[in-house]
Amino acid sequence: MRGWWRDLTDLVLPAECGGCGRPRAVLCAQCREALCGAAPGRVRPDPRPPGLPVVHAAAPYEDAVRAVLLAHKERGALGLAGPLGEGLAGAVRAGVVRAGMEGAWPPGGDAAVLLVPVPSARGAVRARGHDPVRRIALAAAGELRRGGTRARVLCVLRQRRAVADQAGLNSRQRQANLQGALEVTAGGGRLLADAGAGADGGRIVIVDDLMTTGASLAEAARAIRDVHTEGIGRAVAVTACEIARGNTISAAVVASSPESFGINRN
Repeated sequence: MRGWWRDLTDLVLPAECGGCGRPRAVLCAQCREALCGAAPGRVRPDPRPPGLPVVHAAAPYEDAVRAVLLAHKERGALGLAGPLGEGLAGAVRAGVVRAGMEGAWPPGGDAAVLLVPVPSARGAVRARGHDPVRRIALAAAGELRRGGTRARVLCVLRQRRAVADQAGLNSRQRQANLQGALEVTAGGGRLLADAGAGADGGRIVIVDDLMTTGASLAEAARAIRDVHTEGIGRAVAVTACEIARGNTISAAVVASSPESFGINRN
């Protein structure tokens, strides 16, 4: 109900820019440029958590980009999901192109891009009235499809236990806090296998709005690689394992710390 009401008020009431506060614009031209105008880059946190896949980000987490992400996530500015999805789609494309250049995955033909959002805690979703990462992922998938890429959002991850608030934790503490915290949902292995069973296979891209230490993305990748396949057919189990454990997992985020861009932009 809360999310529906926010959707309605976003359409009816005068908007202000989520980045700088200018009136009569959900996102002004200058803030959109900061979010989507630069070429996405590969980002690496330092230290890099074990198991972290290759990550691409659309923009550094600073100034207008930080304001836009917070407005969407914490203040329910749902109209920002579109431009945030556009930025995320650019980061996904950058990872797909890189994989194709390295021969890890064919970027054309019937190959599918499977966007797997990092799950939010149920309590956080209830408090916010929406799931921001899922909403951005859906917008990104639409943007990718409009550009000719076969894309699909698969919400196959869930929290298997409660985790502490990550604020104030360093990289090592975040890794310990999240270790073993995620799992693939019942039937998630079959969904991954079915979605990636085409002639060209499929590429799993774990998506999130923000990368800080990379612990959440590394844990999500671990859960997918360890996908539980008992109870499904042998052929499906083999396909799911090949997708999860082969060189087919990458990650994309809207924003990452400026320092992670500086380590490696290529």
